[in-house]
Amino acid sequence: MNRIRLTEQIQDYCPWNEQEAADKEVILRFLAENEDAFERENRIAHMTASAWVVNRERTKVLMVYHKIYDSWSWTGGHADGETDLLAVALREVREETGVKNVAAVSEELFSLEVLTVDGHEKRGKYVPSHLHLNVTYLLEADEGDLLTICEDENKGVAWFSLEDALKASSEPWFVRRIYSKLNEKLKQLKQ
Repeated sequence: MNRIRLTEQIQDYCPWNEQEAADKEVILRFLAENEDAFERENRIAHMTASAWVVNRERTKVLMVYHKIYDSWSWTGGHADGETDLLAVALREVREETGVKNVAAVSEELFSLEVLTVDGHEKRGKYVPSHLHLNVTYLLEADEGDLLTICEDENKGVAWFSLEDALKASSEPWFVRRIYSKLNEKLKQLKQ
């Protein structure tokens, strides 16, 4: 998917709530004004992709214990120049969890977020605070796949019930604004 098609997909996306509506405006404006929006060298903000990875029955979510955030969280990562953010989300799931059998439930966007990232050390180098302009996809993985830890980024990988995923995260804003929303959207799909 190229940048124009992704921008159109974001424009066509129907926000779930006020947070998504506000964040959609920010993301579209940033994309229009920043040629380097897909590069992490843009130290103000850059595009990222995340995944809410569920099992076939859609009763569990796959999470990683993220070292930087010291919390159980979804999978995801930087675009690093790639404009096909679904491909980024799929790649990140495979890298961070070890699952082989993962696919998109839909190629449509599942959620939009502008996420704050506090300054931190990565590979011995300081990364200043910035924003992740994030697109989330709903992915489905085989719960029987072998899980492996990505030593660089996480120190745990596990399946959680939808409710336990909320309890496992130690990031209140993510639980309240993101993960709860993703679970609600998932429940709507199941009906």
